[in-house]
Amino acid sequence: MQHYVTPDLCDANPDLVQVLEPMFSNFGGRDSFGGQIVTIKCFEDNSLVKAQAELDGRGKVLVVDGGGSLRCALLGDMIAAKAAQNGWEGLVIYGCVRDVDVLVQTNVGVQALAAHPLKTDKRGLGDLNVVVTFAGVTFRPGEYVYADNNGVIVSPQPLQMPE
Repeated sequence: MQHYVTPDLCDANPDLVQVLEPMFSNFGGRDSFGGQIVTIKCFEDNSLVKAQAELDGRGKVLVVDGGGSLRCALLGDMIAAKAAQNGWEGLVIYGCVRDVDVLVQTNVGVQALAAHPLKTDKRGLGDLNVVVTFAGVTFRPGEYVYADNNGVIVSPQPLQMPE
């Protein structure tokens, strides 16, 4: 498992990286993660998050544009456990998570806005692998995202930690 330090990545790649506005907190069992972007756009419905967590996620990060909703959680312990089991590097959620005491023990990175105890409705609504924009940054499927306790950054190409 690769360890990333976003300040070092920013220093080494100033012309490549975009930095998200500082609104995310680390809720996952990995303090850093990175990989190729897979996007979901959904609002208070985590059906697609659950479906993607069931797939092989090795080398990938699920970027979920939940519209910044603070009214329910788009990720909980069961979906996070499935994502970890299927090799996802992490999830960046523009929305809330729940079961935070379990998430921190799960081997997957999770960056989200806040914790919220209420689950979503599952109506099967949402879009997969569309361009999404939040926190001042545009996420394109196939590009790369890296996160640690310093923040979250995006790059059009994979980044290597400097020596």
